[in-house]
Amino acid sequence: MHNFEFVKPSSVADAAAALAGEDAQALGGGQTLLPTMKQRLAAPETLVSLNGIAEIKGVCTNDAGEVCVGGGTTHAVVSAETASSYPGLSKLAGMIGDPAVRNRGTIGGSIANNDPAACYPAAVLGSSATVVTNTREIAADDYFQGMFTTALEEGEIVTEVRFPVPEKSDWQKFLQPASRFSLVGVFVAKFADGVRVAVTGASEEGVFRWSEAEAALSGNFSADALADLSVPADGMISDLHGTSEYRAHLVKVMTARAVTGAA
Repeated sequence: MHNFEFVKPSSVADAAAALAGEDAQALGGGQTLLPTMKQRLAAPETLVSLNGIAEIKGVCTNDAGEVCVGGGTTHAVVSAETASSYPGLSKLAGMIGDPAVRNRGTIGGSIANNDPAACYPAAVLGSSATVVTNTREIAADDYFQGMFTTALEEGEIVTEVRFPVPEKSDWQKFLQPASRFSLVGVFVAKFADGVRVAVTGASEEGVFRWSEAEAALSGNFSADALADLSVPADGMISDLHGTSEYRAHLVKVMTARAVTGAA
């Protein structure tokens, strides 16, 4: 690991000012960035820790009935504090990594990194959530833009994620046991105006919505509605853990399980 300066601001404004400096990098829970630095794959001159900013931590419900999660909130806190307000989200957060990761990693850090196998992007996209930063609000459908790519601009900080609460929801994860990332993970959310199905871990492009399943499930919210559907293997990840065909098959299997779990 290279030498670096460490800054720990106590406000979003101070963090944004620090990130405006040359070669500065935001540090959330550090579950991705620090291992990357140890491998010398990243070498920022300044790390700006967001861990000391109280205003971006915690979970609440706003006047619109949305569950609002501060960007600096750890997975363990999200799981505990959304158990009654949004069980599907609580389940997802409680299955991320191991206890060490859940008590250090943050939702803001996860969706800012946008790993193609991360769990939170599926919940954000599947819930049609809004990502709030220090400068603007971004709809989930506009936020995720490909593997490790988001709509965030340089120095922009995720301060909050606002989750509309569906009538029913569930998360199903076929995990890679060594990393505990999703080999394939599916988040299903049934709203009054339709169903959203978000898939992570499968595609080379990162998290995506399975629109054919959404249309079928909006008419019949049952695993039977998926019987005649299939997911093309083209564009799916193929590696030592599973072929593209295997992942495409798992998308359908995990979606069916999520629908059954939600129903």
